[in-house]
Amino acid sequence: MVEPTTSFTERLRARLQDRVVSVREALGETTVELTPEGWLEGARLLRDDADLHFESLIDLCGVDFLGYGEDEWDTTDVSSEGFSRGVEGAGPGRFNWADRPRGNGPERRFAVVAHLLSVKHNRRVRLRCFASDNSLPVVASLVDVFPVANWFERECFDLFGILFEGHPDLRRILTDYGFVGHPFRKDFPLTGNVEVRYDAERKRVVYEPVSIDPRVGVPRVVREDSRWEQAATEHPRKDPATP
Repeated sequence: MVEPTTSFTERLRARLQDRVVSVREALGETTVELTPEGWLEGARLLRDDADLHFESLIDLCGVDFLGYGEDEWDTTDVSSEGFSRGVEGAGPGRFNWADRPRGNGPERRFAVVAHLLSVKHNRRVRLRCFASDNSLPVVASLVDVFPVANWFERECFDLFGILFEGHPDLRRILTDYGFVGHPFRKDFPLTGNVEVRYDAERKRVVYEPVSIDPRVGVPRVVREDSRWEQAATEHPRKDPATP
């Protein structure tokens, strides 16, 4: 596709105007952060603008920034036998938003992220919006603009507790109706709050407090692997052009 003289990011800023918080490109992807007030109309404009024409929503999810930038690896005891994926420590399940280390991430905790596709222009864009209230996160529903957002937003509400204003049927979709809490929040215990079992004496399913000690997951740590460089040094490949 031949790009117009004006860059894509500049065109986005010009079209969205005061709805935009920031527009940035990184790793070949464009991310547009919109204000909570401009979330719905910004998505509608991106769909209807003939020059942009993002006619398809392909994904929508929530993000919890509690614990952003924190790493428990330094406090984990590691031996030659490896380490447990669940360890005790002061991780995301052990502190709240008010007690988080300052300067480690955004000032607001919950965000909604949507990915749009323009089939006409063969282009994608990522939209992000932070909910204004951390205790009761609310963002406008995109169902009126992209009907496919219906189940995406229900999943986001179920797992993160983000409310979508204007959604026609906002209820849980993955957990059961009596589930307490939102399991993708970083302060939700990995063991859950209750466990379910069948009681033979009562002849019914019963809910009980979990019998497992609370645990915190260890983030995956990727170490540099030198085997490739070592193999290349020991067994250099012959240049095919060399006779």
